[in-house]
Amino acid sequence: MKNTTPENKLVRLLRVGEAVRHALSAILARGDVHDATLDKHMVSVTEVRMSPDLRHATVFVKPLLGREEEAVIKALRTNTAYLQKAVAQAVNSKYAAKLKFLADESFDEGSHIDTLLRAPKVAQDLGRDDEPSTT
Repeated sequence: MKNTTPENKLVRLLRVGEAVRHALSAILARGDVHDATLDKHMVSVTEVRMSPDLRHATVFVKPLLGREEEAVIKALRTNTAYLQKAVAQAVNSKYAAKLKFLADESFDEGSHIDTLLRAPKVAQDLGRDDEPSTT
């Protein structure tokens, strides 16, 4: 009998998601997809989140330097059928997970937070932590 604890299920989701991420990255890096937009952009597959039944994968991508992000997402969506088949063969899975491509906004959020932390007013407040309290 299999040991199907919630932790084991989570580890499996993460492991399969990482395998899908690696397979997609390799497919895109080799230029296996014959698409003019994808040919001229390096695309990073930053994360893949699998559904509990492993039939759906949400793929977060970011084109190099964030250029023409909408065009890259559209090209990936146009070539979804090919990518699903290629990924299923690469990860040797029973089912071809349905891929959903989304832009990865985490880099933009990180840059925004970094900008806020470097603002003079915030930097001034952060510098006060070293000073003794006058209460």
